[in-house]
Amino acid sequence: MATANRPDPQAQKQAMIEALNEHRINTIGELRRVERIFATLGSPDLTQPMTAAWVHYVNSNSLLSELRGLTRNYPFSSECLDEAKRRVHQDPASNRSWNYCWLVLAKVHTDRLIATYARAQASRPEMWGGRIPLAESVEQLAAAFVNEWNAALAQFLRYWESPPIR
Repeated sequence: MATANRPDPQAQKQAMIEALNEHRINTIGELRRVERIFATLGSPDLTQPMTAAWVHYVNSNSLLSELRGLTRNYPFSSECLDEAKRRVHQDPASNRSWNYCWLVLAKVHTDRLIATYARAQASRPEMWGGRIPLAESVEQLAAAFVNEWNAALAQFLRYWESPPIR
């Protein structure tokens, strides 16, 4: 009788795969939770749905939206993420992980993209109401972008205790 009340592990696994395929699991926390569960199962049929879910998460702008949720004062740069994605696709070592999100975030970090895009954002005329800012003001604003963006990036990278590499 006790087994009748227990959930079927195969049915649970199938339900998670279905949820991934239908993009019902779409936050970094939820995806990491499922990824940890799948890692304990160790079944090869889980790799493709998990990989596809991470790609969808990044390309559907869910990653950008979540980053911007942490960077309300200085919204995270979509151009910075686009550049990281471009670099991941050009990097022959990018096949070292099934986790596209981690690859993109790691590329932002290792290639030090935040400082470059923070300075570009701070230099935009629309940031200054059409007036030409002093170089010192641009640097000050860029530093504020860098601080907030780096904090968000660090928070996201903490989702992985160790890099998800093969």
